[in-house]
Amino acid sequence: MDTAVAERIESLDKPAIREQLNQVGYAKIPAVLQARECDELIAMYAEERCYRKTINMKRHNFGIGEYKYFAAPLPPLVNNLRTSLYPLLAETANEWLQLTGKDGQYPPELSEYLKICHRHGQTEPTPLILRYEAGGYNCLHQDLYGTVAFPFQVVFVLNQREVDYTGGEFLLVEQRPRAQSRGHVVTPERGDGLIFPTRQRPVAGTRGYYQTTIRHGVSTITAGVRYSLGIIFHEA
Repeated sequence: MDTAVAERIESLDKPAIREQLNQVGYAKIPAVLQARECDELIAMYAEERCYRKTINMKRHNFGIGEYKYFAAPLPPLVNNLRTSLYPLLAETANEWLQLTGKDGQYPPELSEYLKICHRHGQTEPTPLILRYEAGGYNCLHQDLYGTVAFPFQVVFVLNQREVDYTGGEFLLVEQRPRAQSRGHVVTPERGDGLIFPTRQRPVAGTRGYYQTTIRHGVSTITAGVRYSLGIIFHEA
């Protein structure tokens, strides 16, 4: 494993991340990727051998843009990010299970979790890289590919807003039971990560915890080109 990436993730303020996830449902993790690593991933977008599938978003009414799912084996940098981030989030994932009274336990290591995915027929890797040009956007959605889904995923912005592109804010919309939806607009800088719920999150109510439904998307890019890397832990 690239020890530099692993050390950066290990040095993150884990209690602060857990608190943000519990309080507002998402957490920014600054400067996880260095500029050269962002450049490496952007350059990789043109290397078709790295990918198992390309999606034209307009063709599927997902928005306007394109994304590509990495093929196995994942590129080392992508695999290292995924492997290092998973243990950080598994602990909070298990806490959320307890809060909502659900059975089960997420294993502490990604390799063990992937075995669960494979037993359910989900064997295709899901990390992806996304590209939007001016006028592009991503509709609100959830990244679910089967019966197994890890409760968190992470997105990294690979180039610099207000320099390489404008617009393209990250959107989170939380649908609350018997209440209007709440929206969040998040603007990570280049190399920053954003952890957010894949499907739902627990919220404290007067009668205990209840679940809200989360969808995410990207607002319209008004100029330039925006690249991002998505780390999804469950397989397709």
